[in-house]
Amino acid sequence: MLRTYSADRRSWIALYLGSLSLTDLLLFLDQGLAISAISIGYLNVLLLAIFILFFIWRYRKETAYSRSLNHLLKELPDDWQEGLPEAVFHQEAIMSALLHSIDSSYRTRMARMQEFVHAEQNDTAAWVHEVKTPLTAMKLLIDANRTAPEIWKIETEWLRVHLLIDQQLYISRLPSIEADYVLEETDIVRLAIEEVRQLMPWCLEKNIAIEIDENPVEVVTDQKWCRFILRQLLTNAVKYSPTGGTLFVQTSSDETGHVSITVADEGPGIPAHEMPRIFDRGFTGNTGRIQHAATGLGLYLAKQAANKIGVHLNGQSDGLTGTQMVITFPVENEFDATRK
Repeated sequence: MLRTYSADRRSWIALYLGSLSLTDLLLFLDQGLAISAISIGYLNVLLLAIFILFFIWRYRKETAYSRSLNHLLKELPDDWQEGLPEAVFHQEAIMSALLHSIDSSYRTRMARMQEFVHAEQNDTAAWVHEVKTPLTAMKLLIDANRTAPEIWKIETEWLRVHLLIDQQLYISRLPSIEADYVLEETDIVRLAIEEVRQLMPWCLEKNIAIEIDENPVEVVTDQKWCRFILRQLLTNAVKYSPTGGTLFVQTSSDETGHVSITVADEGPGIPAHEMPRIFDRGFTGNTGRIQHAATGLGLYLAKQAANKIGVHLNGQSDGLTGTQMVITFPVENEFDATRK
């Protein structure tokens, strides 16, 4: 900061040194003044010492406000405006007033934005619930007409609409997941089986076989959001599986006690250069561009939900055949430990 302060005051320093040099020149040239060179030297030393002391004093006084702002900037607490240093000079008072004004304007805009987002979420949730009513009626009609030859095709399309609407509902709930989070001991295999059953019409359409471990595996997690993550992974697996392929759902545990569940398909796989981006919002990759139904939201939402409920989600693929998505449950749920 001393270097910056000196650079800002270089015109003053140059003026002082120039004035001192001009005074020395006049004293030297004026023959009427009987002042020796030693006396002129003593005068210069005295004036330079006075200037240095004055410079140090002004430096400490004028940079106290800036130093306090830098310290506040490094910590930046939520109530940072209360930690603003006391203004000594007029320009510092203007700066403090400006910062307070900016903070007030920012908070006002944020409040309006939050109101807008909240209203939009409520509208989306209301729309989804309204749409579910005719979807439920359609499902009842499908169940009542199982003998119709084309009913399975209608059910498959109904399932796709149902999944998209359900996904939209969870998107609106995702920002406030902390308010809708309940830890409980859960059989993760049972949850996977329930999700597979929901996707059965789609699997039958593509003639996809399901191999799943049926031995119960207990974990501590939130059932609803865990099912949502599994739903996204299974939906992706069915979407990219070839006709007549097999989908695998397997559980495992390591020596540290971490339980994992893996959803694996026999699809085209994911190239190595795309793996770091598979959880990015809107990323579909080369395979997704071929599958025009890809939105790039499924894995993104699954990853966001996994992070919020304290489980680890990662993908594996050799880039040639098949993709494995692995959910790993911690021994102690980190999200709940943080919340406590």
